Amino acid sequence: MTPDQIESSITRALQGEQAGYAALYDVYAAGIYRLCYSLLFNREDAEDVTQEAFVYAFRNLHRYNGQLSSFKTWLYTIAICRCRNMYRKNQVPTCDLAPLLQIGLPAPKSETPEAALAHRTAREAVADALASLSPRLREAVVLRYGHGLTYREIAEVMDCPQKTAESRVRLAHDALRGALQPVGQGLLDELLSF
Repeated sequence: MTPDQIESSITRALQGEQAGYAALYDVYAAGIYRLCYSLLFNREDAEDVTQEAFVYAFRNLHRYNGQLSSFKTWLYTIAICRCRNMYRKNQVPTCDLAPLLQIGLPAPKSETPEAALAHRTAREAVADALASLSPRLREAVVLRYGHGLTYREIAEVMDCPQKTAESRVRLAHDALRGALQPVGQGLLDELLSF
């Protein structure tokens, strides 16, 4: 959906047209759910927070100011705040992030069980490394690489200066590199052997 179409949908929604709300939901729901799931590690909590974020956004749509931020940034900010409330309430369990983040490794030259095991081991190592990050660092790296936000947009969503957003992504890189280094070369060698 183009920015003009988004603005048109917002205008229609503000006029009470359900089609405007539906169009906005259709465009952003999957991304908001992926964001929530990657931060909460629980499907039910992610579904609940996604719904809460949209309910809040639609009830407060009159407060949205397109001159201050894009609609996507505004909506992601709401979702991040709801996720923070949820993981303050619950302790975050660890689980497999690979399906959510769609971590894609190149297909092996052969489809042997050994190759499948190597890929699964690599995905698990990356998921464990992501789960070991603090919530702030995980938020920054998920927004950057899982959702393609710019540092400026990450700063807006996380309510911090742009340099802080850049720093959090860099710190996440360093932490991921450190967590993966013990297994990284072995996994890479194993993956390349197929």
